[in-house]
Amino acid sequence: MYFFEPISDEVRLSQLIFNRHKKTMKLILGSIFACMAAILQAAGGYLPGIGYFLSPLATAPILLCSMFSIPFGVMSYFLTIMLLFILQPTELIVFPFTTGLLGLGIGASFYFFRKRLSIIATGTILLMLGIMSLLFIFHFPVLGPAVSDSFSFLTTGSIFLFAFLYSWLWVEIALIIFKRLKMIIIK
Repeated sequence: MYFFEPISDEVRLSQLIFNRHKKTMKLILGSIFACMAAILQAAGGYLPGIGYFLSPLATAPILLCSMFSIPFGVMSYFLTIMLLFILQPTELIVFPFTTGLLGLGIGASFYFFRKRLSIIATGTILLMLGIMSLLFIFHFPVLGPAVSDSFSFLTTGSIFLFAFLYSWLWVEIALIIFKRLKMIIIK
C-alpha cells in the first residue's frame, strides 16, 4: 500500500555521502539553507499579500538540511530563528512552532523511520503540537480570528486533519526536491 512503502533508503545513502564532506562545506550549506528559510519566512511581513503565500515555503530549506544531517538541520533551524530576530521579529513566534518545527521534524524522521506513514505522522504530531501550543497556551491567533483560543474537539480535529494533509504534502514535495537537489550537493 502507498503509505507503507519504504521511502527513506535513498535519503540514508545521501546522508552517508554528505557526512564525508568537510565540515566547512556542511556549515556553508546549513547557513545557505538558514538564509533561504529566513528570507522566505520574512516575506509575509515585507510583501503583504504574495508574501503570505511565500512564507510557508520556509519549511523546505529546513526540511532539506535536516534530511542531509540532523545536527546541521537543527543548526539551520536556530540560525533561522536568530536571522528572523533581525529581519522580521513578528515572525519569531510563528516559525519556531509551525514551519520550522515541521521542516525539522519531517527531515529528522527520514533518518529514524522508513515508512511514508511514520514520516507523515511525525510531521503531523509536531505541527499539531506547535499550532495547539500557539493557540491554547500562548493564545496567539495563528489560525486567524475565526478560530477560538479555547480548547474544543472540533478545533483540535480540524487542526489534526490540516496537519496531516499539510505534512503529507511536504513529504511528497521533499522527495521531489531531494531527488533533484541530491545530485548537485553530493557531487
